[in-house]
Amino acid sequence: VYGLIATLVVFVLLEWVAGIFINPPQDRGVVVQGAFRSNMGIVGLAYCANAYGEVGLAAASIYLGPVTILFNVLAVITLNRSLNKHRSVANTLLDIAKNPLILGIVLAIPVAWSHWQLPPILLQSGEYFAQMTLPLALLCTGASLSLKALREDSHNAVIASIGKLLIVPFIITLVGYWLGFRDMDLGILFLMTSSPTAAASYIMVRAMSGNAVLAANVIALTTIGSILVASIGVALLRHQGLM
Repeated sequence: VYGLIATLVVFVLLEWVAGIFINPPQDRGVVVQGAFRSNMGIVGLAYCANAYGEVGLAAASIYLGPVTILFNVLAVITLNRSLNKHRSVANTLLDIAKNPLILGIVLAIPVAWSHWQLPPILLQSGEYFAQMTLPLALLCTGASLSLKALREDSHNAVIASIGKLLIVPFIITLVGYWLGFRDMDLGILFLMTSSPTAAASYIMVRAMSGNAVLAANVIALTTIGSILVASIGVALLRHQGLM
């Protein structure tokens, strides 16, 4: 529950900051999404598994499901706000309902609750496709990287990266500490929020005809920076006996 509330509060703060500091207005949704949407399903879970083993992986997976749905809902909202200011609420809700990640999670819930076992061949085929998605997304992201654009106008990409790597993890982890989270719970909060911007954010921006180059640059910067930030953060939290 805290993860959902914290994500909503951070999203509102990022929208406010983007409205002041980010120009052109069409890029605001790209920056906001880049700052709050973590690659929890791949990098975040890997961080937690390395830190706490199978127990940490299981606990982080519980956090992952509902927050991923919220990430996708908020991503559609912020991109629609900045790219399609005259788009109706009904159309925005329709975009949310058609989001593939949201559909996948929602459709999987009754299967999980019913303990229905899929045939092994379907599970294996699904795993093959799942293993292909991240490399393909990163290949597309890498192909859209523009070092020239980053050199000439790094302002928006840097703001999004600072938000993703420093501000968002700091706020969510600090408030979690004040609320009494300790040990593995606090560590999972930090590790999941300090993971880099999700590769899926580039796909969504491109599909909505946004600034895909900016989205790709944010993913690249946060992917490089996340390793350093997560390492320093874990060292500090463990030094203080908090995780």
